[in-house]
Amino acid sequence: MSSIEFPEFYFSDLVETVSRALAEDIGQGDLTAGLISPNEQAFAQVFCRETAIICGRPWVDEVFHQIDKHLTIEWLVEEGQSVAKDTLIFTVQGNAAHILTAERTALNFLQTLSGTATQTATYIQAMGNTQTKLLDTRKTLPGLRLAQKYAVACGGGTNHRIGLYDAILIKENHIMSAGGITQAVQAAQKMHPGVSIEVETENLTELREALDAKANIVMLDNFTLPQIAEAVAINKHHATPAKLEVSGNVEHQNLPGLVKTGVDFISTGALTKHVQAIDFSMRFKFKE
Repeated sequence: MSSIEFPEFYFSDLVETVSRALAEDIGQGDLTAGLISPNEQAFAQVFCRETAIICGRPWVDEVFHQIDKHLTIEWLVEEGQSVAKDTLIFTVQGNAAHILTAERTALNFLQTLSGTATQTATYIQAMGNTQTKLLDTRKTLPGLRLAQKYAVACGGGTNHRIGLYDAILIKENHIMSAGGITQAVQAAQKMHPGVSIEVETENLTELREALDAKANIVMLDNFTLPQIAEAVAINKHHATPAKLEVSGNVEHQNLPGLVKTGVDFISTGALTKHVQAIDFSMRFKFKE
């Protein structure tokens, strides 16, 4: 697939995700592609029309192969590679009608996942050389959770939890329902020993309570830079320090200042929900 190795769990729903995407587009059949002779053969080239990080190759391959396993795809760039405007990304050849039927769905995956990876890479670049990790969130496009998490990793970011099932994040409404930070953390520790517990805090008092309760990670939600600096100092000298995560209104231009505070993580939903699709186009050539 590419020179980058990714865990297999990213692709666990790939076949189903592609199948759903094709079904919503094709329905009972591609009426327009039906105008083309069933024996017509073609060669098509896909170009990237802007600077981008290329991402989505497994989904693109699956789209074409679900339509026609005999289509031949040749990738000319690696997954995660930065490309310039008008770079030829891949070619596909075979049955012309089948290529046209698969085209839009394949490019939809490619444009969305490349957009996610490109956005992530832009944020990573703004952070500079740092030990602070950039995290995504659960603010993903419905049905594309694993695909977008993969794209974040492809762009150099780090996945937060994948869903509600693999880590505990105690937020404001959980705290209110449980009766407080301490009560919520203690309940989590009792019910799910060994599972990472993170607590969202809105001020330094809540930070101290979360640290006293021995949370593994403390989220500093919408803290100012001076408050973050103070939180880092409090955490450093606490008997049971935690990892610190900054979240809330994280803007591209604020990243250098946030990194300088020395927090462990910066998380932002912008990586997956403020994504602008990358422009790709397919140019068709019929074989003689």
